[in-house]
Amino acid sequence: MNRTAQSDWEVVIGIETHVQLNTASKIFSGAPTTFGAEPNRQACAVDLALPGVLPVLNRGAVERAIRFGLGIGGEVAARSIFARKNYFYPDLPKGYQISQFEAPVVIGGSVRFRVGEGEAAYEKTVRLTRAHLEEDAGKSLHEDFQGMSGIDLNRAGTPLLEIVSEPDMRSAAEAVAYARTLHALVRWIDICDGNLQEGSFRCDANVSVRRRGDEQLGTRREIKNLNSFRFLQEAIEAEIRWQIETLEDGGQVQQATVLFDETVGEVRVMRTKEDAHDYRYFPDPDLLPLEIDDDWVARVRAEMPELPAAMAQRFTDEYGLSGADASVLTASREQAAYFQDCVQAAGSALAKPCANWVMGELAARLNRTETAIADAPVRPVQLAGLVQRIQDGTISNNTGKKVFEALWNGEGADADAIIAAKGLKQVSDAGAIEKMIDDVLAANQKSVDEFRAGKEKAFNALVGQVMKASRGQANPAQVNELLRRKLGA
Repeated sequence: MNRTAQSDWEVVIGIETHVQLNTASKIFSGAPTTFGAEPNRQACAVDLALPGVLPVLNRGAVERAIRFGLGIGGEVAARSIFARKNYFYPDLPKGYQISQFEAPVVIGGSVRFRVGEGEAAYEKTVRLTRAHLEEDAGKSLHEDFQGMSGIDLNRAGTPLLEIVSEPDMRSAAEAVAYARTLHALVRWIDICDGNLQEGSFRCDANVSVRRRGDEQLGTRREIKNLNSFRFLQEAIEAEIRWQIETLEDGGQVQQATVLFDETVGEVRVMRTKEDAHDYRYFPDPDLLPLEIDDDWVARVRAEMPELPAAMAQRFTDEYGLSGADASVLTASREQAAYFQDCVQAAGSALAKPCANWVMGELAARLNRTETAIADAPVRPVQLAGLVQRIQDGTISNNTGKKVFEALWNGEGADADAIIAAKGLKQVSDAGAIEKMIDDVLAANQKSVDEFRAGKEKAFNALVGQVMKASRGQANPAQVNELLRRKLGA
């Protein structure tokens, strides 16, 4: 499909996200939610709906839903209702899933985020329709069973918050940026561990296309169970290609649930898509309506951390950081805490260089070594000390990278100790630098002549020679100033 053909179409995307709430026990029973247990060791009589058992709602799950509602500026419903969603599947032990339908616990709200980088970046707001509490199903296992399938019911009854967006996204890039922001938020407010590999954060993408300018939405297909941001992007892009090619060839898109095969980069139909009436929703007779009063909401609000958007705004207001920098620094609560600790140790006047080092050298090293920022060998106070020594002229920025390397490798307690032990202090003595410049000019007459003939590159070459002579320890600003004075520039 060529780019021109795709530009004739508008993509419409909505995302449903299943967030596993980080409670110690399940949503309607006391069974544990620990990941990795032997199959069927964490499914109790309530999870299996054995005769005579009754579900009891987990208060912690409700409080996490309230926290989310406050985090996205939504309405926390004073009264919500649990319903039975009826369908048959081997890993659904009751034959129905307890969920919420007509009266969810959270209504509305929005998520704001940046899409792209650099000058092409822009702000996007996605509205949320709702967020509702529900239980997870078990898991069907199709490997190592000699042609048969196994059922693991450990996940049955695990508490989920399903977050449903409006169809406000217009590209795979926007969908991924939304999912990343939502992922960061649920971890920030501590309602989910966000572990994608363990299924704690799973996205279903509803994708449709329509001719640009049309008001009526196209037929959507739902891509199920995407548990990585890369697969989310690849799956949506593959689905967009398929739908446009199908319509361009005169075919029709049928509503369906599809799966993404990452090995070949294609989507395949799993089943025709059900509508709400197919599930025969009705209020669960075993559960009373969930009532949340203002006092309960107020108590949860008092325990809420500063939210990412508010913190990013504070970083721009207090530290003069750009919106882009503030957005990066608040991408995770751990990174924001590291940066704040660094600024506290270095002083607010050095917030910008602290931000540069956190987003630059530190982030690159964490990436390369696959290290979490909370486990970084260079602690915030150490990085602050390094930034201070660069700013006061004790060392240059380039030498700072050597000091950072030594700190990372545990070669010294702080920047001062490493600078002293390795003799890295910057040479700022004008007389010493002038002597080096004189020696370099005498030995590089050709570069001197080229500079005086108008070749600026020759000046850079002379600076390089002076820095080499000083083993990188001469103050670069002084070298530039004194060299230009010597050359009469």
